[in-house]
Amino acid sequence: MLRQVTNRIVGQGLRSPAAAALRMYHERVVDHYNNPRNVGAFDKNDPTVGTGLVGAPACGDVMKLQIKVDEESGKIVDACFKTFGCGSAIASSSVATEWVKGRQMEDVLSIKNTEIAKHLSLPPVKLHCSMLAEDAIKAAVKDYEAKRSKSNETTADKAAAATA
Repeated sequence: MLRQVTNRIVGQGLRSPAAAALRMYHERVVDHYNNPRNVGAFDKNDPTVGTGLVGAPACGDVMKLQIKVDEESGKIVDACFKTFGCGSAIASSSVATEWVKGRQMEDVLSIKNTEIAKHLSLPPVKLHCSMLAEDAIKAAVKDYEAKRSKSNETTADKAAAATA
C-alpha cells in the first residue's frame, strides 16, 4: 500500500489523467499546437500587408493574424500569426493562416468559424477560439483594404497637384 501511495505522489499515478486530458483535444488541435504553421510577423507598415488584431476579454486570448497580398491579382500570397492563448486558439490561428494562403481576398471572407471549429473538432467551450480566427481574418482584410484606399487617395491627390 505504501508503494502505491508513493507512486501516486511521485507522479506515476498522475501521468494517466494528464494523458487523458491531452486526448480530449482532437489530434489536429494537438498537431497545430505542437507544430504551429506560419508563426511570425510582417512589417505592419508594408502597404501589401493587412493586420488583424482581435481578443477575447473573457478568456484573455489575443490573436494577431497578418496577410500579405499581391496587389495586382488580389491573391493572398502569405500569412502569419502570433497568438497568446490556449491550445485551441493557437490551433485556430494556425489553420486560418493555412486556409487563407493562395486565395482571393473575397474568398477568405467566406471562411466561417464553424468550418474551423469542425475541422479541429473543437468542444463547445472552445468555440470562441474559432470565432477569434474568423474575426482576425476579417480584420486583416479590412486593414489591407483601408491601407489600399488611403494609398489610392494619396496617389490621386499627388496626380491632381501635379496637373494643377
